[in-house]
Amino acid sequence: MSHQLSFDLPTKPALGRSDFFVAPSNAVAVAMIDGWRDWPARKFALSGETGSGKSHLVHVWAATSGARIIAARDLPQADIAALATGPVAVEDLPDIAGDRPAEEAMFHLHNLVLAEGHALLVTGQEPPARWPLELPDLKSRMAATPHAALANPDDALIAAVLSKLFADRQIRPRPDVIPYLVVHMERSFAAAAQMVAELDEKALRQGHNVTRALAARLLKREGDD
Repeated sequence: MSHQLSFDLPTKPALGRSDFFVAPSNAVAVAMIDGWRDWPARKFALSGETGSGKSHLVHVWAATSGARIIAARDLPQADIAALATGPVAVEDLPDIAGDRPAEEAMFHLHNLVLAEGHALLVTGQEPPARWPLELPDLKSRMAATPHAALANPDDALIAAVLSKLFADRQIRPRPDVIPYLVVHMERSFAAAAQMVAELDEKALRQGHNVTRALAARLLKREGDD
């Protein structure tokens, strides 16, 4: 297995299979992506908070399966019949909840992809049974979709997260920075992404390296808010 992870950032993260850190919190999801040919009913749902690696795994799957990737909000303008000629990944599907044309497009895509014998991957922050979709047929099909969650990170995973986020920004923090952050920062992917972005901005502004002292000042400031 590999020992790095990539996340949904405004930079250019590495999105290959070898860049993904496998940990207990994501091992089931990774195994399902690797074994995609055996998905029940040829469909699967990934859930997890922003930055948890959903988009990375979508790209890993697309590279393996030849799938096309589309954001759910782009479905009303998409050629559904053309999309359904191969595997498809639809990202952030709950974003279209209440958007009737988008939900109808997703329902049509779901049925056509599976009827053509291809595979479908969908993602959202919550498990699919909690997606607030309004089209009853789509809601029931998503709720019945096999699912795995990318759970909150442990120490090893949050350290890998920080390491990869720094690498994506071409930052080489001092060796004591990541161990310090693992102990003292909020344990979440979103907090890791925000911390790395703030450290990058502050270090560039001050013309210094990313140091433990700089990290400590940022954490103290957040604690005082």
